[in-house]
Amino acid sequence: MIKGIDVSSYQSEKYDTEGMDFVFIKITEGRSYTNPKWVAQRKTARDAGLVTGFYHFGRAGNVTEQADYFLSKINLVAGDMLVLDWEDPGVSNASKDKWIKYVQKKRPDHKVLLYCNTDFWLNRDTTSFAGDGLWIAHYNGKPGKPGIKHSWRFHQYTDKPVDTNLGHFESRSSLRKWAGGSAG
Repeated sequence: MIKGIDVSSYQSEKYDTEGMDFVFIKITEGRSYTNPKWVAQRKTARDAGLVTGFYHFGRAGNVTEQADYFLSKINLVAGDMLVLDWEDPGVSNASKDKWIKYVQKKRPDHKVLLYCNTDFWLNRDTTSFAGDGLWIAHYNGKPGKPGIKHSWRFHQYTDKPVDTNLGHFESRSSLRKWAGGSAG
């Protein structure tokens, strides 16, 4: 397992990357919000050699317009991962699936994942569709054991002092290779 964090506008532009292999950065929410720190947060990650992922916090409404808004903000490089953050109960399972499939079609060279907590996965999800991988949040005190049967790629296990995750990969280079970047 490898370790990483996720950051949003609540975190600094420069954050501690010591011992980290990857970072997920919030870029957008809905069709109008953009994290004002995301470009600097990406620079911090890239300067540290971390594998990067970017996420969109989905809101009720037109999900393809939200996906286009999200994608319009990013200048992607090989190996960047894209994620739908599914936490709003106003976003249906069908809308979740539509967003992921749409982004997969628009950016076929990038892994597209689903982030959600165990309540959404076990009680709201009806298709078990997570695109290229599931990033599951469950603060159960068991890092790397999120308490679900479905295969997963990332487990967010705490938010103290920052959202911290384990990746189900042997090494940073294996994650980079899986994500479509060079294995170096």
